[in-house]
Amino acid sequence: MAANRRRTGQRRRRGRFGILYKLLSFLVIFTALLVGCVVFFRVNQVTVTGNSRYTAQEIIDASGVALGDNLLLVNKPQTARNINRLLPYVETVSPIRRLPDTLELRITETVAAARLETADGWWLINSGGKLVELTAEAGEGVPQVFGLTPITPTLGARLTVEMTDQVKLEGLRSLLSALEQRGMLEGVSSFVDLSASNLIRFNYGDDLTVVVPMSGDFDRRVFSLQRVLEVYQEQGERVVGTLDLTYGDNEARVRSTERWIPEALRPTASDPTPVPTETGEPDPAQTPEGEPSQPPEGGTGE
Repeated sequence: MAANRRRTGQRRRRGRFGILYKLLSFLVIFTALLVGCVVFFRVNQVTVTGNSRYTAQEIIDASGVALGDNLLLVNKPQTARNINRLLPYVETVSPIRRLPDTLELRITETVAAARLETADGWWLINSGGKLVELTAEAGEGVPQVFGLTPITPTLGARLTVEMTDQVKLEGLRSLLSALEQRGMLEGVSSFVDLSASNLIRFNYGDDLTVVVPMSGDFDRRVFSLQRVLEVYQEQGERVVGTLDLTYGDNEARVRSTERWIPEALRPTASDPTPVPTETGEPDPAQTPEGEPSQPPEGGTGE
């Protein structure tokens, strides 16, 4: 029995030593792998894709990643935040590790969709309301926003306004986003007027002003505008004047062959252009005789 107890004790000691041996072996292997990663997986190349406004070097410099950094230890969220903070026209950043030694920065850039005048100059915003640039010159090709005043604008931040103007800001962003999604943003190059409490008026091209509600399904409204333009074009005609899209998702009315434009952009103080009232109806004193004309036969529905 004594011999059996000795053999049992020896087996237990060997078992404990076996567990310790396995644990030690695991730690040695793990340490070796970690050292190998630190030594071998270093950033030897940073590539940039999707950029056009900024150079690859500008984006790399803004990322905070340097050659020789450990590729596996690159903080991808922080890298993206660094680029977004320093380069406002960058909308999204996707850092991608390409083993063994390459970091790819996949970039999506944005464009200026509107401009607002302030005491500091002209602030440019994208369709989501992000402040992407402050310039001294008004510039051309980007519509001026009337009826909205920024509060403490900061480069790279989102446009903020008074609570009383929040609905207007949401309407502006929704309209610009809908136009951008349908590839029609470039047609709005002169103004977006938010002076009314429940209407948005904006130019489309050189001869047309469009009136839409301040809130609602902006994609449907922009689609209606697109269909009106297509129907007129198919019939060899051109829609000019003031187009009212406040009646319903599938109804559009040409209010007048005269364009409504903001007072600040009118060539003279006595502009005869009909001005829609807060309810969406034209001012009776300035409306031409007769009923508003309908778009050519074909409709605006999907």
